Amino acid sequence: MRLLVTGGAGFIGSNFIRYFLRRYPETELINVDLLTYAGNVANMKGFSVYPGYRFVHADINDRRKLEPFFASGLEAVVNFAAESHVDRSIDAPVIFARTNIDGTVNLLSLAQRYGVKRFIQISTDEVYGTLGAEGVFTETTPLAPNNPYAASKAGADLMGLAFYTTYGLPVIITRCSNNYGPYQFPEKLIPLVIINALREEPIPVYGDGQQVRDWIHVEDHCRALERVLLDGRPGQVYNIGARTERTNLEVVRRILQLVGKPERLIRFVGDRPGHDRRYAMAVDKIRGELGWEAQIDFRQGLAQTVAWYLEHRNWWRTILSGEYQDYYQRNYGYRLEGQ
Repeated sequence: MRLLVTGGAGFIGSNFIRYFLRRYPETELINVDLLTYAGNVANMKGFSVYPGYRFVHADINDRRKLEPFFASGLEAVVNFAAESHVDRSIDAPVIFARTNIDGTVNLLSLAQRYGVKRFIQISTDEVYGTLGAEGVFTETTPLAPNNPYAASKAGADLMGLAFYTTYGLPVIITRCSNNYGPYQFPEKLIPLVIINALREEPIPVYGDGQQVRDWIHVEDHCRALERVLLDGRPGQVYNIGARTERTNLEVVRRILQLVGKPERLIRFVGDRPGHDRRYAMAVDKIRGELGWEAQIDFRQGLAQTVAWYLEHRNWWRTILSGEYQDYYQRNYGYRLEGQ
């Protein structure tokens, strides 16, 4: 297989490449990443041992740079490239529209022109909006995004499905719940809590901390994507989740227990605008069609994740200092610490 993966230096993308090359070492895999603040070269450690692996430093909006790879023949594209932090989307929605919508359309148009056989668009459960205390999202739930990040991902999804209907491009959309695991950038809840707790710094919790999320280990997500890539039906949407619902406050308290730190570190802060209250997804479709279901228990997976951050202190210490902080400050106006 000749596969182009975008965003492969980020959290989920790098975990997918690591998983996929381990499973299919003969794959010719082209990893395209712009290496913005959340794209980390350290996440790609060990990839170069695979003879078919190649890294390309490029923006997914750069048609001139990407077109030769499409023209030389690709069997599949897996698009992880995205701006993905809700707080930043509130501050800088134009950046999110440019990457998440315009960049995706650029990739879709190249894939359509050069006959790519499969295009996997990686999306999120946030496109569905929010739930009350009961119910779950299904693949046919109407899209109702409540923040610029979610809206930009919903726009990309709709463009992908439009390319399927209009041009016959074999696009598949996957919508996953909240991921956790190794190599996750410290702006997200779980690594932020782990790192702040280890440094005995305040841990910010939005509102009352009762927002509910379904947490899935990133390796389970990668296994699901493998099934979709190989056997998913074009033109379809597949929800991916572990049915492991926890409030944010439950997650924070469990991490504090795991690292042996006191709950007095928790600081309740004002809720962010448009903060969705609850996400939960039905996963019957991917289970029934592709035989996938999550395997990693949340308590076990969280303990493993905490252990990984304890064992890889240099990885996150580098991020919290030097050029990553400088890039974050320059482009987004604030530093990571305490966010």
